Amino acid sequence: MFYRVHVRDHVRVTPNLFGLQTGDAILEMLKKSYEGYISKDLGIVLGVSGLKEHREGVIIPGDGSTYYDCDFELLTFRPELQEVVLGRIKDIADFGAFINIGLVDGMIHISQAMDDFVSFGGEKVLLGKESKRTLKVGDECKARIIAVSFKDIANPKIGLTMRQPGLGKLEWIEEDSAKVSSREEKGEEKAVKKEGKEAKEKGKKEKK
Repeated sequence: MFYRVHVRDHVRVTPNLFGLQTGDAILEMLKKSYEGYISKDLGIVLGVSGLKEHREGVIIPGDGSTYYDCDFELLTFRPELQEVVLGRIKDIADFGAFINIGLVDGMIHISQAMDDFVSFGGEKVLLGKESKRTLKVGDECKARIIAVSFKDIANPKIGLTMRQPGLGKLEWIEEDSAKVSSREEKGEEKAVKKEGKEAKEKGKKEKK
């Protein structure tokens, strides 16, 4: 999920930025400090969306830099359990597929790739035994987050599944949707025919 997060922090502005307007100099330092930053609380910081306010700067003797207490806003992405995400298959191994969801990569275990018995077919392809469906590098997919770990802050782990209805390769979703629509249409046709048959039988009884 994407968030706008309000943060208050002390920012150190180095002397090489003293030629800029104070707000611009602070913003430069904020971008260097926060863009790409990862934490369990914030998630993954995409960028600094704006400087809200800054107080008067303080110079520490012997430092040379200026310190500002300021309020600013960050744009972050924090993966959450049960969240549905769109992504593209980046790589496939014998144990599953790696999917890029824009900012980070998640992993889909081979048992979660589709609602079928899945095997590794070589050439970086996962094969469904009954459905004959294939998952390849470059396929666009919709998946649900089922596990998130920030134990390794530099490399958060995200586990996903595509076994649930409405998930999987976008082509599969379209195929399944078409099948459902076809069944519904056939069901409506049967219902209309049944109603017509019942109406005819009722009419015959009334004539008698």
